Amino acid sequence: MIVREHRNEFVMIEQEHHAYLSGEIAANLKESLIPEKEFRESVEYAIYKHDDGWKLLDKQPFWNDQKQAPFTFVDFPVLPKTVFYKHGIEEVEKVDSYAGLLCSKHYSRFLLDDTSKEAQVFVQQEEERQKRIIQSLTDFDQDAFNFHYGLLQLCDNLSLYICLNEPGTPKEKEHPFFQKGIPVSSSIDVFNREKLNFRWVDENTILTDKLLFDRPLTITLQQEVVNKNSISKKGLIESYHEAPTQQVNVKLVRDTN
Repeated sequence: MIVREHRNEFVMIEQEHHAYLSGEIAANLKESLIPEKEFRESVEYAIYKHDDGWKLLDKQPFWNDQKQAPFTFVDFPVLPKTVFYKHGIEEVEKVDSYAGLLCSKHYSRFLLDDTSKEAQVFVQQEEERQKRIIQSLTDFDQDAFNFHYGLLQLCDNLSLYICLNEPGTPKEKEHPFFQKGIPVSSSIDVFNREKLNFRWVDENTILTDKLLFDRPLTITLQQEVVNKNSISKKGLIESYHEAPTQQVNVKLVRDTN
């Protein structure tokens, strides 16, 4: 779950909805950034589905009693997280093995530095999965895979930028993840830079400093607004299910100045 806290409410975004935005961004990238036709469907599927491990979990969100707030994807406990990660990878792999390979790489990267036994077992198992999938593929190209994985990371970060910031947030008040720009993998050499600069100009418009799309792209963010008073009376799950859903349209436009 992605959570933004207000004085009297929590704005909550399911990872599935965040991932859908990532997929929409990927599906609309300009031609020079689109994977070769042979892999395009697999790469886009991986990006749309890269957070499916959270799908069921987010339907009944957990309460963090230490912080008196819903658990987020950042502070959710590691051990159950590995269970959901594994489930999400397996579900994607059932449909598309190359997409499963991308998602396995994505999830295992998060836990590389975690020293817990369970996290290290998860990483080892995913490395074995990656080797198995690679061996099953004909003419696997490591450079192409690095490019495709870089795209997944980029689209994930672009969507997170939208979800983690309040619409219209001034640059100096943006989420710490992105105040210095949105990271770009070195495998995406068409940008010839390590960061992209995005900024909100109003509550529905983001300016980009690079031409990512052939035309301005409008995407719709779905989020639930959960009242804190309701949580104290009914609990998080019931309050979440009763919360009104908001549809927020966001336009991505190239900054021509």
